[in-house]
Amino acid sequence: MSDVPGERLSRFVENWSPAPEVADDALDPSGAAHLAATLDIVHRVEPGAPLPLLWHWVYFTEWAPTAALGDDGHLREGRFLPPIPGRRRMFAGGRLEMFAPLVLGVPAQRRSHVSAVTPKNGRSGAMLFVTVRQEYRQDGELVLIEEQDVVYRSGDGGMPRVHTRSTQPLVESVGAHAIRPVTTAPLLFRFSALTANAHRIHYDHPYATEVEGYPDLVVHGPLLAIYMADVAHRIAAHRTIVSFDYRLSTPAFVGDPIEVTGSIDGDTLTMTVVGSSGTQHAAARATMA
Repeated sequence: MSDVPGERLSRFVENWSPAPEVADDALDPSGAAHLAATLDIVHRVEPGAPLPLLWHWVYFTEWAPTAALGDDGHLREGRFLPPIPGRRRMFAGGRLEMFAPLVLGVPAQRRSHVSAVTPKNGRSGAMLFVTVRQEYRQDGELVLIEEQDVVYRSGDGGMPRVHTRSTQPLVESVGAHAIRPVTTAPLLFRFSALTANAHRIHYDHPYATEVEGYPDLVVHGPLLAIYMADVAHRIAAHRTIVSFDYRLSTPAFVGDPIEVTGSIDGDTLTMTVVGSSGTQHAAARATMA
């Protein structure tokens, strides 16, 4: 057997081929209304209104029994969870192609399947990249294709990782389009509930700091992506966004000063989430029709 860490991980998924999954959701406007209230973002949320970019993440949620959750709050077992020992999960990013907006109050269907499984070796050791592809339909028409990249590591039971944070204030913004969202513990808690995300790093301070080694509660990567999508929406104005690609890099922590900026170059929008030390937490690129 090979001693290469990535190859040792890959042997656990040699015969792993999960069946596709189909889910339905009525897209009740209340879900979008709850997210708008949580984020203090104003959007139309009545039946027939288009769902804002990335807000479909509060729909098609999976509520497993609490007894099915592991010590970290994630599911112990799941259809798209790779069978590797001591599995630890990190959301890395994704991309979307939009043909038409999802419409509130119109039943929708999502078909999901694993499209790629890639073992890699990084500075932190062996990793497994799993890409899940999701296709959304309304009235039988394909309206959205999404791919999400999730990185898995095999836990070694060692000391928690050590992360640092900056305490410096944000510098004066130089971007023409910028927002400075304020993250709080109640905000993270409500976002976790809306997206059915029970990962304890977002609401359990002792777990986040003593077990995972973070200095504080961790801001959800998808929340940073939604902030970037909101900036893209503001810049695009009345134009239609047809693709959105985002990457998450460095964790942001509750209360950290962050700025989400955006710029436009022809049909391309570029967004970033930057912290007070200049650290880039996330980046995204969108194209308009």
